[in-house]
Amino acid sequence: MPKSTNQKWDGKTKGSLLGYKFFVFCIKFFGIWISYFFCIWVATYFVLFSRKNRNGLINFYQVGFGLSKRRALLNSIRTFNVFGRVLIDRIALKTNKRKFYTHSFDNEQALKDINENRKGGFLFSGHIGNWENASNLIGERITSQINVLMLDEEVEKIKSYLTESTEDKKFNLIPLKNDMSHLVLIHQALKRNELIALHADRIMEGNKTFDIKFLKGVAKFPAGPFIMAYKFKVPITFVFAVKGKGTHYNLCATTPILDYNSPEEIATAYVSKLEEMVISNPTQWFNFYDYYAS
Repeated sequence: MPKSTNQKWDGKTKGSLLGYKFFVFCIKFFGIWISYFFCIWVATYFVLFSRKNRNGLINFYQVGFGLSKRRALLNSIRTFNVFGRVLIDRIALKTNKRKFYTHSFDNEQALKDINENRKGGFLFSGHIGNWENASNLIGERITSQINVLMLDEEVEKIKSYLTESTEDKKFNLIPLKNDMSHLVLIHQALKRNELIALHADRIMEGNKTFDIKFLKGVAKFPAGPFIMAYKFKVPITFVFAVKGKGTHYNLCATTPILDYNSPEEIATAYVSKLEEMVISNPTQWFNFYDYYAS
């Protein structure tokens, strides 16, 4: 068994303001592919010097996929590079370079059905591919009434710069708060028949968790999102957006779950779909910490 890095996710986005400024400039004046080229060197830096993040990925591929340390390292290098490209896409999709991107949407009708039911609903996703891309497309193609529940921990200077330099996002942000005030905002949004999107694949210190078999190991998943969805009793679907070849994205949604007996049942169904997505796109796993730490 590989040695655990015992690292917990801190809820904060990595990267400096200077780095974001460089890539916004590069995308606007040199294009997407030149930006991808520069991304190779940034990814190399993180592979060499971000030891905890690198070791967390290596451990994930060793435990989850049963890979040797050498193959796990190679997968980790590829993951850092793909992650860099996804971050570039995240910026480029808010500029005039958006026209160079294409997408496909498997089972888009599922989201249209939830929206037309006028009961609101939960869209569960995870840190694989580019969820913000999916949120923006859903906001444009299905409904503008979409709310994203997330930890609002990005550095304020970076957020301010990206807001000034790119187009605005196509969804409303509900910040996750320790005082649980986000539950009031979620309740109000659902009463307005709006959609709530959230990730359910990361835990933080003090979270109540479920232990669920995931790939070839057992991982902890946050119980809170599933307990919340169970109590609100609205339709639930699992939505992902993964990077395809070049500047293409593949989006998918599952058939809505309308009847569920427990939070654990929702969690098990979610992890099953997440596992399917990770097996199909192993180098788009963007949880850079020891996922199997006890």
